[in-house]
Amino acid sequence: MKRIVCFHLLNDYSGSPKVLAMVLEGLLEKGYCVELVTSKHGVLNDLRDKQGIRFHTYFYHFSKNPFVTLVLYLYSQVYTFFFSFKFLFKKDVVFYINTILPVAPAFAGKLIGKKVVYHYHENAFIKSKFYRILASIMEKIADEVICVSEYQRGFLSRKERVTVIPNSLPVSFTEAFETDSVKPTLSTVLMLSSLKVYKGLVEFAVLAKALPIISFELVVNANKEDIEAFWLEQGVMPPKNMTVYSRQTNTVPFYKRASLVLNLSNKNKFLETFGLTALEAFTAGVPVIVPTEGGIAELVVDGWNGFKIDVQDLDKIENKIRILSTNTELYRKLSINAKKISLRYSYKSMIERVSSLL
Repeated sequence: MKRIVCFHLLNDYSGSPKVLAMVLEGLLEKGYCVELVTSKHGVLNDLRDKQGIRFHTYFYHFSKNPFVTLVLYLYSQVYTFFFSFKFLFKKDVVFYINTILPVAPAFAGKLIGKKVVYHYHENAFIKSKFYRILASIMEKIADEVICVSEYQRGFLSRKERVTVIPNSLPVSFTEAFETDSVKPTLSTVLMLSSLKVYKGLVEFAVLAKALPIISFELVVNANKEDIEAFWLEQGVMPPKNMTVYSRQTNTVPFYKRASLVLNLSNKNKFLETFGLTALEAFTAGVPVIVPTEGGIAELVVDGWNGFKIDVQDLDKIENKIRILSTNTELYRKLSINAKKISLRYSYKSMIERVSSLL
């Protein structure tokens, strides 16, 4: 059986390590041996007790100081580059590069003659020049590239050996909602987000203030101190009907309470390549409002399982929420269809398709 040597830069609780955790768990169940090289303290740690996996960790985190982040990034690349050479004389080894950031082990893999498979989660071409350079390197050296949406693949100049495999959700998550009935009406609005201005946190607070009879819950992938500092920096005070939560390891209870999920990313500054929170919402039978562009927009049929409205049209989003809170027939239709569309994104299919490329 092949040995998968997997490299992932930042082990946190964001979308790409969550998807990686699912993929690796599925590969372990199929009998693969996995060597995981990543940072400490994130969702990937849940795999430590699984049979067939070995962890190799280093120190890395994002810092408010760009210089510190750069130094830590360079350290991680030097470490993983030289670490890769321990597999020089080992057969049936595949280097699995999760995101485009672990570029050094990808280079090392090519140097020692290993198959290099990239699982490409970003859209580098709307980011900085640095990301575009990393994407260009990926296009040149990867034996296979896995994209998560057609939108994302459309930016690549490379056309061969590029496969779109949409993300899925872990079985444990989908099972949590198997017996849930359709929600009768809209009462709680949920958003899960990173701590970035362009993700629409301020706009979420504005909506909450405009709709005081509806509960708003915001889950931010950051610690409490950084979140409080963010509100002070933005000059915003969340209203009484809005509850803000710091980083969570289990989001199931939030989706259980939610009746609408928002993604308020500013499409002029950031575009989702897939939209895992939308799929999580659909699995819970919860409709969504998302931007009009990006991979996340591929998941939504406007007016069928949610709506596509940009954050620039905040008044329109507010009006849709008002309508859904009173029109129970429309809300029920959206909820039923949200559940239907979630069935298209099979965990088993994702694992089989990834495995076929290794």
